[in-house]
Amino acid sequence: MAITDWPKFERPREKLLKNGAISLSDAELLAIFLRTGMAGKSAVDLARELLKRFDGLTGLFAADQGIFCQTPGMGPAKYAQLQAVLEMARRALEEELKIGDTMNSPKSVRDYLRLGLQGKKYEVFVGIFLDSQNRAIAIEELFNGTLTHTSVYPREVVKRALHHNAAAIIFAHNHPSGVAEPSQADEVLTQSLKQALALVDVKVLDHFIVGGGTAMSFAERGLI
Repeated sequence: MAITDWPKFERPREKLLKNGAISLSDAELLAIFLRTGMAGKSAVDLARELLKRFDGLTGLFAADQGIFCQTPGMGPAKYAQLQAVLEMARRALEEELKIGDTMNSPKSVRDYLRLGLQGKKYEVFVGIFLDSQNRAIAIEELFNGTLTHTSVYPREVVKRALHHNAAAIIFAHNHPSGVAEPSQADEVLTQSLKQALALVDVKVLDHFIVGGGTAMSFAERGLI
């Protein structure tokens, strides 16, 4: 049955307009994005199949273009639309970090990092450079590596901090394995970076590890 044949109060778009986006399930939200289904399947049916195939929204967002386009009913146009939506969300969160105090909006920091790092197939090390009001000056991908390792050089990080005239910095990297737990090497690296940056009066406020749909905070664990 097509969605247009459903009772109005059950249609995703009408539900969103009446009750807000938070009232919709993942499949209903995705159905609004898809707009139409295919022969024998409503947009909601197709959305459920996509979520099942890619193991949820996180997997769908991280899907490779080739694999995504092999899905019945999908194609390059839908893939481009999805990537555009994700990039707009990432940029909106980046704007929020540049306007407000990042220490007063930890959820925004987490959301930004999860959106940017969760789907990476290799390790990426990111620095969020902050001014004296803890507003983001710049966000840079400083280093990238392999599936399990990234080489990070404190001297290069110090150079970037001085380039941006940063007062503080937040680090983040992803674990493609999906386990957002710090290794001993992660802890040693964080302390090395903290000591190197202290020499130029730049504070390390936090270090996040992104994986498995979460972002673990060193500061919250008492590791900074």
